[in-house]
Amino acid sequence: METFKQLGVSDNLIKALTEMKITQPTEIQEKAIPFLLKNTSDFIGQAQTGTGKTIAFGIPLLQKIKANDTNVQALILSPTRELCQQIAKQLFKMTKYTDKVFVEAVFGGEWIDIQIRNLQRPTQIVVATPGRLIDLIQKDAINLSHVKTIILDEADEMLSMGFKDDIDTILGKIHKNSNTWLFSATLPDGLRSLILKYMSPDLHTIQVSKAEVVNGLIEHQFFICELTQKFDYLLQFIQSQGAGRGIVFCRTKADTQVVARKLAAKNVAADALHGDLEQRDREKVMRAFKNKKVQVLVATDISARGIDVEGLAYVAHYQLPDQMEYYTHRSGRTARAGKRGISISFVTKDDLKMISQIEKTLKIKFLKV
Repeated sequence: METFKQLGVSDNLIKALTEMKITQPTEIQEKAIPFLLKNTSDFIGQAQTGTGKTIAFGIPLLQKIKANDTNVQALILSPTRELCQQIAKQLFKMTKYTDKVFVEAVFGGEWIDIQIRNLQRPTQIVVATPGRLIDLIQKDAINLSHVKTIILDEADEMLSMGFKDDIDTILGKIHKNSNTWLFSATLPDGLRSLILKYMSPDLHTIQVSKAEVVNGLIEHQFFICELTQKFDYLLQFIQSQGAGRGIVFCRTKADTQVVARKLAAKNVAADALHGDLEQRDREKVMRAFKNKKVQVLVATDISARGIDVEGLAYVAHYQLPDQMEYYTHRSGRTARAGKRGISISFVTKDDLKMISQIEKTLKIKFLKV
């Protein structure tokens, strides 16, 4: 295992990382940082959420940015508002001891006029959701002619959320004189066609083994029950956790609403987070969860992207996800910062095949409870 120093990271950035309690590179960081620091070719990093991708691309990006040039030099595209904010915040923390680099996050659900005004200040890095960036381009409110690096973060997720045409438009406008770095858990066909169209044939690809991805401090459990008993056992589990807070994952928006409503009826401080919520309502739910007024968040996979809440005791899978990657995304919400956590799945006999599939693919062991 190499240190950040050995990877070629500057002392100023290492100092900031140490303050952020990041001292040991993850596998994606170890493989991506030296390559991206030394080369100017296009790049694909295939790794799951929770593997430290922001730092994997953030360090090389910050070391390449010219602080004395006030033009937008880098563009990071990300699927959700929360992820944009998270990336911008992490980059800001990393520049604590470097020359000042200005990062601006732009996304839907906020007044576009305020974002246009903010972009008139010196800005070297823009973090954006594709839809909002298109709005800004159409209003002639952002100058991307100096962009040297485009980063597509969670690229597969952007496609599954319907952003393919927007990404196509954005890359069509600016990819010619810039490098493209793409980070994604999977490479579906739609993404492969964008890669063929916009990325250099001699691009460099790295893949992080899935076994590295799952946090060893998470205890994976499963509980077999009939469909009709599922809610009662979920309630018992939540009550057994006392004041412990957690997220319950459902596959559909309708299920999140039903489960949250039933929990609230049993005096559990629960609320639902799903894609149909207005931005204002979404923020209200997240604020209540972060401030511990809500003890249990009931969420869909997409809506939970970018959620970063410390100290969650557990993650409960009311329904198993339809994609293997989502199991990693979900479980990774607990056992943060060296603490232990539980990832419990409430399953019927029909789901047991999926449990053994997850065990095999992610090289983890489930405990039957």
